[in-house]
Amino acid sequence: MIGFLTSTMNGKDKIMIYYMDSKGKVSQRIIRVVGLDDKRVLAYCYFRKQVRSFKLENILSCGQAKRGIGA
Repeated sequence: MIGFLTSTMNGKDKIMIYYMDSKGKVSQRIIRVVGLDDKRVLAYCYFRKQVRSFKLENILSCGQAKRGIGA
């Protein structure tokens, strides 16, 4: 997953993630990765329309976003 996130950060691609918050609620987000470390992903979230931080351990899956999705 780290390799995929790094490559999308370099290409400035939109990706879709499934993310579980601290309360166990799962959400689907379209993001663009702007930073990455060993514990967190810093990304622009098209749903919230702001830069957000996502814990790597809480990202359930990620993949390319379909064209036409997001902002």
